[in-house]
Amino acid sequence: MLFSLPLFLAPALVAAHGAVTSYEIGGKTYEGYQGFSPVAGAQIIQRQWPDYNPIMTVTDPKMTCNGGTSAPLAAEVPAGQNVTAFWKQWTHQQGPVMVWLYSCDGEFTACDGKGKKWFKIDEMGLWGDVLNSNNWGTALVYKNLKWSSRIPANLKPGNYLIRHELLALHQANTPQFYPECAQIKVTGSGTATPSGSYLTSIPAYAAQSDAGIMVDIYQGKATSYKTPGPAVWTG
Repeated sequence: MLFSLPLFLAPALVAAHGAVTSYEIGGKTYEGYQGFSPVAGAQIIQRQWPDYNPIMTVTDPKMTCNGGTSAPLAAEVPAGQNVTAFWKQWTHQQGPVMVWLYSCDGEFTACDGKGKKWFKIDEMGLWGDVLNSNNWGTALVYKNLKWSSRIPANLKPGNYLIRHELLALHQANTPQFYPECAQIKVTGSGTATPSGSYLTSIPAYAAQSDAGIMVDIYQGKATSYKTPGPAVWTG
């Protein structure tokens, strides 16, 4: 039997998760996407995402940028400077935070995020040995509604996508992925680029069965946690 939810409950469900809604770079605020449906012509650096709903599989095409494919603007970021992402809300406290970059190797209009060119610049998973706790990166997002990451100081200048991802593990063996992307122009005199095992494709930076993705924080016997995907590249 199917039941309809009362209308007064619908907004609560729509707003039950969260997404990056703005950025701060060098003391300047860059507004991101704020609504539940893409806004035509919005002058933002963020690639517009369609809704707050979680992505449930690591191989879903939406994993790249939560369905976002373009943005009209980009923010200039000197290598070595921090990029801070802000959430207006976030409701889950178990799971890792991951921050990724993708080298566009050209104009943003042709930058689709495809291929084995994504690399991590930051992550925080579990600290301590109790998975059923609030000792997770996402718990800090829940508390502070922001996350700041340093662009590697010797990174080669160019156009990049920066991708913030929250992986919620509060439901046993039912991972929920929340990624958003923005466009940044890295400046400086660096020459370094990651290679080899630091690079991966998104979607599918790990298997759905990966121990860092398919997790039971309640009945599982694990006493440690390894964030899925490649190691962090620091330059």
